[in-house]
Amino acid sequence: MRLDSHQHFWRYSAAEYPWIPPASALARDWLPADLESLQKPLNFDGSIAVQARQSLTESQWLLALAEADPRIQGVVGWVDLQNDRVEDELVPLARHPKFVGVRHVVQDEPDDEFVLRPAFQRGLQRLRDHGLRYDLLVYPRQLPATIRLVEAFPEQPFVLDHIAKPLIREAKISPWREQIRELARFPHVHCKISGMITEADHVHWQPTDLAPYLEVILEAFGPSRLMFGSDWPVCLLAGSYERVFRVVDEYLTTRATWTEEERARFWGENCARFYGVRMG
Repeated sequence: MRLDSHQHFWRYSAAEYPWIPPASALARDWLPADLESLQKPLNFDGSIAVQARQSLTESQWLLALAEADPRIQGVVGWVDLQNDRVEDELVPLARHPKFVGVRHVVQDEPDDEFVLRPAFQRGLQRLRDHGLRYDLLVYPRQLPATIRLVEAFPEQPFVLDHIAKPLIREAKISPWREQIRELARFPHVHCKISGMITEADHVHWQPTDLAPYLEVILEAFGPSRLMFGSDWPVCLLAGSYERVFRVVDEYLTTRATWTEEERARFWGENCARFYGVRMG
């Protein structure tokens, strides 16, 4: 089993996706057929589709795609966790067997302690009742609050997206390294090796630029709490789907001391277990 734990779909609209550079490769529709043509040669069996805009409509649209395409094994959508009526939004989505988690674009919040707001935490508390996971999308400056959040919710499964977007382009590793080690102390926190190349120099990055950060992540989380994510099509800003796959595969093959069984868990089983996906 080989699963991509993190990718996106959209029908492009400049108004609805203002974060997409208008002249970039991202500024077009990216749909399941586009991804399938890239995944099949690399023997991927499917993926987890993750929200790209904060909209209930998008969550519903992703679930409709998942109903039509069995390769979409799960959807991480969005609900307004700060809404007093969050349960009314959450229940219809949670009933869908492919709705596996929720994400908020915390990285765009100006308040670095956004995740500690009582309203946000009240909403987050509802996820466990529905067996849902939470994807953490944060920048390094938000890691101190993130650590406090996961400590306060020991029974809520979390996964860190994009290894918290360290400053790879500037080759800066501290205090990110120390904060990642502290976050990884909590066994209910997992991590996606994803989104790294878009934090590096988009044109000139090399695998050696990523290696110090991969070393930290592998040592901190170990083979049982890590999973691969392409971050496609966002990755196209800096490299192809295949290049993202190859750079991680080569590192695990040549630099990591994992067994073949541990590598197999990383490429699919950890993701399936974390999100409750049943393949086959």
